Amino acid sequence: MSATGNAPAGGDPLALPPYSLDVEALDLGPGTTAVGLELLETESREPVKGKEAAAIWSAVLPALSANECMVMDFFSHIDRVREFCKMNDIHFSEAAERCLVLSKPSESQLEMLFGRFEGETFGVRVGASAETPDAALEKELSHQGLEAYQTAYERYTFCAVCEPEDGWVTLLSKTLWPTEIIRRVRPAAQRFDVYISRPQ
Repeated sequence: MSATGNAPAGGDPLALPPYSLDVEALDLGPGTTAVGLELLETESREPVKGKEAAAIWSAVLPALSANECMVMDFFSHIDRVREFCKMNDIHFSEAAERCLVLSKPSESQLEMLFGRFEGETFGVRVGASAETPDAALEKELSHQGLEAYQTAYERYTFCAVCEPEDGWVTLLSKTLWPTEIIRRVRPAAQRFDVYISRPQ
């Protein structure tokens, strides 16, 4: 394992930060470029959950987006998502038959969403194409869930499949490689004492 994130701060030089973010290329078959981000407790290697995970992911995703437009896609339990957004003044639109699109959520809104819907799987799209509705993709999301990203992600800087309960985010991107992802997220991760690594 090569350390590419934080060095231990003071005290025991062998001590590692409490959390680790593993960043590695994934083989999802020919023609698909993907990188996995796994957020773990460093010592136990269990997924980070709860408030800590929500805070970290809500800082990491905006760092990855580098100020490009971001939207979130929810395609299951949408009644609960709709009510939560209404209660918390989070802008959303109804897309296709079973898809809610949340446009440009702030970091504090992301933190609320990751916390409230930790047990759900949802998606994120980033890039210039996220500025306008993508009716074709949103229809496919309604029918087949986040598998729809497989044929659409090249239109975006990245599409992400978020599974917070498992400590996992899968990025589909033709432009972001592990080294660039680490470069983007390192400043955001340092706020939370997260050790960034690239498993070999």
